[in-house]
Amino acid sequence: MKKKTLVLGGSSNPESYSFLAINSLRNHGHPVVSIGRTKTVVADVEIETDQSLYTDIDTVTVYLNPTHQKEYYDYIISLKPKRIIFNPGAENEELKQLAQQNNIQLMEACTLVLLSTGQY
Repeated sequence: MKKKTLVLGGSSNPESYSFLAINSLRNHGHPVVSIGRTKTVVADVEIETDQSLYTDIDTVTVYLNPTHQKEYYDYIISLKPKRIIFNPGAENEELKQLAQQNNIQLMEACTLVLLSTGQY
């Protein structure tokens, strides 16, 4: 089953985990959208800089530290994703509570590991 995924903290830096995640998600056939600091393209995914109102988001995978997540709280909740994945370093108790209040599943996991082990 393909899961439309928002990569929050997308980057065109080949050494960044979000770059690797975008490529791996696409290689596994998942539709991907992304928001980052710089408007650019990774694989066939345009990284946007604004909070576009995407539809049918299954998963938000977070690559921002908690301080930089604050400006996205309302936005993430408004997308009504089924789950949020906090990649290592992105764990955030405040956003977790908001997600739980909105019946959004939470995972503290590495998107790359989930994909490589067939658990995504």
